[in-house]
Amino acid sequence: MRTVLPLLLLLHLSLSAAAQSPANPVMHLFPEGTRLHGNIPYLDDTLSKHLLDIYLPAQPQGKVPLVIWVHGGGWLSNDKYADMGYMKGTVAAILQQGYALASIDYRFSTQAVFPAQMIDCNAALAYLFDHAERYGFDLDRVALMGFSAGGHLAAMIGLANNNQIDEFFHDEVSRKFAFKGVVNFYGPADLILFPGADDARSPEGMLIGAAPLDRPDLAKAASPVTYVDAGDPPFLLIHGELDNLVSPRHTRLLSSWLEVHGVHQEMIVVPGAHHFGPMFDAAEIRQRVMGFLEERFK
Repeated sequence: MRTVLPLLLLLHLSLSAAAQSPANPVMHLFPEGTRLHGNIPYLDDTLSKHLLDIYLPAQPQGKVPLVIWVHGGGWLSNDKYADMGYMKGTVAAILQQGYALASIDYRFSTQAVFPAQMIDCNAALAYLFDHAERYGFDLDRVALMGFSAGGHLAAMIGLANNNQIDEFFHDEVSRKFAFKGVVNFYGPADLILFPGADDARSPEGMLIGAAPLDRPDLAKAASPVTYVDAGDPPFLLIHGELDNLVSPRHTRLLSSWLEVHGVHQEMIVVPGAHHFGPMFDAAEIRQRVMGFLEERFK
């Protein structure tokens, strides 16, 4: 009896710990055999927003290309599982193609204003690049993919990468990244373009801690178009025709700036589509996304 009780107690504690450990809510979207490394801290702290998930293909053929997923939510909501639910076909296709996917969290604007989000994203990237051997990533084939506010951050990361702006990096992380492409779903391009640019309580105002029209310097520093130059990676830009949260003018403006600087870019305006939803996971859009990645990862 003395032997059985400790064993039962140990079993009870193990089951309790397992019950308290949150399950990954999107794992069912991935192909069978996908390997998950979940809730990895990418900085030496305990912040819940400094975590990332890595999804690896079941049977990798050597080193695998990596797609880095940046979620949306107005810079003030959602998490690293967001956007996957309505993009389930694309999520599955990425892994079926033999690519890895890493989804990252970052602090909300209600926790810390810009450039905190860039500091966090770049710290997550530093972790992924520094631990590439452990997970089998091919660092010559890395792409960014973001949605709405995540599209803004993915664009910012890709465009500002060759500028090496000190304010965008944590003091103790690596900075040398290379990207083959950026897939930007309806991400803001210029904070001044928003109708709420005169309102400090708008999402874009909360991002920088002031109304963009009152602080055009801060708005410029947080706008992807500021960083476009000839050394930037190729872009695939996707936007809904009827988007009334982030106007298609944002994507049109970024497309034009990329064109002016001779950066390869493709723009898709989805007829009848609003800000997000399964229309962006339609077969023809998914084929364009996967074709863009395949071309970049050759």
